[in-house]
Amino acid sequence: MRYSLQVQYIGKNYAGSQIQFENGEEIETPTIQGELEKAFRKLKIGQQTENKKRQFKTVFSGRTDRGVNAIGQVIHFDTDEPIVASKFVYQMNEILPNDISVSDLQLVNSNFHAQKSAISRYYRYVFVNRKYKNAYDGDLMLIKFDVDIERMNKALSYLLGEHDFSSFKNSGTLNPSKVCIIEKAECHRLGDRVMINIVGNRFLYNMVRTIVGTLLEIEGHGLAPEHMKEVLEACDRTKAGQTVSPYGLTLMKVGYAPQIIEAQ
Repeated sequence: MRYSLQVQYIGKNYAGSQIQFENGEEIETPTIQGELEKAFRKLKIGQQTENKKRQFKTVFSGRTDRGVNAIGQVIHFDTDEPIVASKFVYQMNEILPNDISVSDLQLVNSNFHAQKSAISRYYRYVFVNRKYKNAYDGDLMLIKFDVDIERMNKALSYLLGEHDFSSFKNSGTLNPSKVCIIEKAECHRLGDRVMINIVGNRFLYNMVRTIVGTLLEIEGHGLAPEHMKEVLEACDRTKAGQTVSPYGLTLMKVGYAPQIIEAQ
């Protein structure tokens, strides 16, 4: 049986979502996957092999980097035994660290794949826009110069549609394909916080954080919003802005077609 599970986490204490390896050996560093799989072992979740051992693997919808948060991360896993959702979610949340939680366990189609079946991913980046810091800002980035939401939305509009996003990728991108489809790119202000929402079918390594860095370069240097279009069309990372701090970035939701999720 295959199940999907939503995962929420604060990323600042972890070296990213995925267990990391070096020369084929697992690196002993805290990760979201590592904490989840420790909890799975305690609950004896997984599939029994011929030698009576439990084998299990969690598959994530996508990798998030050190410091990045998630509200709607999705994983899938396989197990021999049916699971009572309410009991499982309660037990997992009792075992997991306070900065990781799970919800919405679902029995899914055996063909469902958390990463490959995803058709959209929604990220939000938040920063503080005021002249002075506040102790309650936490880890959010403070931008002291005034930003113009209308200008920022104009700049973001040039990202809509299907494009080569090479200008916004960092060198760690393993997938050779640089083409993404952006369905939504907009920002709004809530008090002194600015929220940038981007939805696409896929994202390159550090792509959202580099888009935000380019937006801030446009605003900080008084460039025309059309500069975003010029950067996009250049397909040259040196033309874009800096990759900003990961702490304001959150994976909000992963979208799937209903027929892929529903168990047969």
